[in-house]
Amino acid sequence: MKSDLVEKASEVVSDPLVLINMVSKRVRQLNSGRSPLIPTVPSMGAADIALQEIIEGKIKLSGEGVNM
Repeated sequence: MKSDLVEKASEVVSDPLVLINMVSKRVRQLNSGRSPLIPTVPSMGAADIALQEIIEGKIKLSGEGVNM
């Protein structure tokens, strides 16, 4: 996981616990076969993909949970 992505994602989701939960849920989805919502390169791990999706606004937190 790249620290610069964590910093940028924390600007979008300010609560660290919420950010961790969002990334964890999305990593599980990606590892179980869900397609990334962004263009990726082979060197990107699932956590990097999840963080970039949050940064780009592809994943948002709503009152009902995480929306994609």
